[in-house]
Amino acid sequence: MLRRVLRPLAVAMLRRVLRPLAVAMLLLQAAAPVFAQEVLDTDPNTLAPSKDPKRTANGLAQTPPMGWNSWNKFGCNVNEDVIRKTADAIASNGMKAAGYEYIVIDDCWHGTRDANGFITEDRTRFPGGLTVLGNYIHAKGLKFGIYSDAGTKTCGGRPGSQGHEYQDALQYARWGVDYLKYDWCSTGVRNAEEAYATMADALRATGRPILFSLCEWGNSRPWLWGEKIGNMWRTTGDITDKWEGKHGYSWGVASIVDLNEPLWPFAGPGHWNDPDMLEVGNGGLTDAEYRAHFSLWAMMAAPLIAGNNVADMTQATRDILLNRDVIAVDQDPLGVQGHRVARVGKQEVWVKPMADGGRVLLLWNRGDKPTRIVADWAMLGLPASVKMRGRNVWSHKDLGQLSSSYQSEVAPHDVIMIVLGI
Repeated sequence: MLRRVLRPLAVAMLRRVLRPLAVAMLLLQAAAPVFAQEVLDTDPNTLAPSKDPKRTANGLAQTPPMGWNSWNKFGCNVNEDVIRKTADAIASNGMKAAGYEYIVIDDCWHGTRDANGFITEDRTRFPGGLTVLGNYIHAKGLKFGIYSDAGTKTCGGRPGSQGHEYQDALQYARWGVDYLKYDWCSTGVRNAEEAYATMADALRATGRPILFSLCEWGNSRPWLWGEKIGNMWRTTGDITDKWEGKHGYSWGVASIVDLNEPLWPFAGPGHWNDPDMLEVGNGGLTDAEYRAHFSLWAMMAAPLIAGNNVADMTQATRDILLNRDVIAVDQDPLGVQGHRVARVGKQEVWVKPMADGGRVLLLWNRGDKPTRIVADWAMLGLPASVKMRGRNVWSHKDLGQLSSSYQSEVAPHDVIMIVLGI
């Protein structure tokens, strides 16, 4: 009898408890699509510049940029005479014909800002003015590059572009500038992606095609967001004319290679990893080390921006910077960055795919003694039976048909670089 009485009461109580829960669950289910839609909708007030579907690349630098920059050799001791002599040399010594086209004035060209906030040139260093100097460079069939900084001051203490991006971009366009290197000193807590996107937009607004070089040192991983903002981005701190190691805020050549190499998937036409300017010819390394330096930059599809005194080069330096076979590897239109495929101690094997279906093979001896390095076709992603025509780009010798593997003795700190064609 008691069970008969309690059962209806229990059912009634259970219904009273479950009914509100069921209603609540239905309300949550109905609200879920609205909530999800709110999360998926892009808010223009919080959208990162690189995620903006309306942003497009500027279409420049479909192959890695080539040229010259004043900093590695001249630092702040740059002036109109240096730039004119450099333009004269590049136009006449074979560098222009080999593909070097940009002449970039790095830090310390700046004067003060005028009454309206526009930047001016230092007329003590550049008495003729940058418009006249730009015209001189253009008359040589070359392009004119300049430097600024995303902070309040440049690394050399001159006026930076923060808060003046559109004014500065307009001034550069008036001067006939074709290339802007944009540094990252005195930026405080500024967001790098925002800072570089702002200047990128300012450059586009001028209507003049200006190649944009992001010199952010890799701190904010620009390879993840820079593809539609700039044309090249620094991946490391500054280079120094030493073989390896960290020296203050700068890195030796081999150490920069180790930092830049893993980023190979992010490079491509119009957007390049930049391991910094070349030190070839500045005197701190041996000719073999400079040969390795230039070869590795070419394998990494890096911008080839010379940093030496091109008006006064040794024959060995000329032979390196003007090696057309190596330059062709760098400038291959496929735009795939080469990378390391094997490393045993101080011996390394690198490969770079080419647009014609071939490969470039590089054997690098990082050690202090001569060594024999062997590369088999599997490292190149090829069947052992495939025959390839080989050419040594430093000895300029044809090697005939090769198959299965290639091996060679490699001098200390030197490379063997072989172009393999089908």
